[in-house]
Amino acid sequence: MRASEVRQSAEPLRVGMNPAGGGPTVLRMVLGGRLRRLREAAEISREEAGDAIRGSHSKISRLELGRTGFRERDLEDLLDLYRITDPTEREEYLELARQANASGWWHRDSDWLPKWYDTYLGLEQAATLVRAYEPRAVPELLQTPEYARVLLSLAHSNEPQSAIERRVALRMRRQNILDRLDPPQLWVIVEEAALRRPIGGSAVWRAQIEHLLRAVAKPNVTVQVLADHVGGPALADGAFTILRFAEADLPDIVYLQQLTSALYLDKQADLDAYRAVANQLSVHAAPPEYTVGLLEALRRRQPAILDEPAGPTS
Repeated sequence: MRASEVRQSAEPLRVGMNPAGGGPTVLRMVLGGRLRRLREAAEISREEAGDAIRGSHSKISRLELGRTGFRERDLEDLLDLYRITDPTEREEYLELARQANASGWWHRDSDWLPKWYDTYLGLEQAATLVRAYEPRAVPELLQTPEYARVLLSLAHSNEPQSAIERRVALRMRRQNILDRLDPPQLWVIVEEAALRRPIGGSAVWRAQIEHLLRAVAKPNVTVQVLADHVGGPALADGAFTILRFAEADLPDIVYLQQLTSALYLDKQADLDAYRAVANQLSVHAAPPEYTVGLLEALRRRQPAILDEPAGPTS
């Protein structure tokens, strides 16, 4: 396919628009995907493109995947190399790059946020569908501040309380996507064992269950409970999230968080495998219309536990 055909078949660049509030991450991916197709249409290798911007083939790969921002000089040189000469078209690419280099709302936490998580936040903010499996705890987008604080304090026990509070605030702000004007669809499958686990003690746990009951009443939130006897961990090796976007240029992405890093999978074979597992889990989990009854039954059955150690008796 020639470069001119690539441009004719692509969606408009949407300069001046901010896809679903997702900001720079998605814009970088859109721009990177367009540039990759231009390079391939021009039959230019990553090594040749890297030489044109005084870089390497790995830098071109990072740019085309949207993993890093674009310098205007580099973009100008790539457009020259790909024979994009129309002034209006070039300006559209340059303007998209300027928007892609902007900072998301979470940039104020860049002093402690790892880069791999910064990427996820941008993707989550832009997704039209967030589909997840969680075997360990209530999914992060549905946690109360108190429940999140307990989990984060355990995970980052060496940090001062002020740092924990910043982490809690970030998690709570992420949840704003569920109540915005054009919210994504959230579809999560959570293990029954994760819901039974009284994290934080009785008061925190009960408030969390009540929060879930309110959340599932929203038309864009679907929660399915996977019974213990099904054996979800045998179907899926840990938690995962599938993100889908409105932009035709962007494939679905599977996000796998690890202890000190994360994986972002977008190859078709990986996507097919995780979609198949998500569908299996959904079939084995209780239908969404049973979730309210299951949560209410869980709340009634769960015995109270001590939130604090008992003091000495007199």
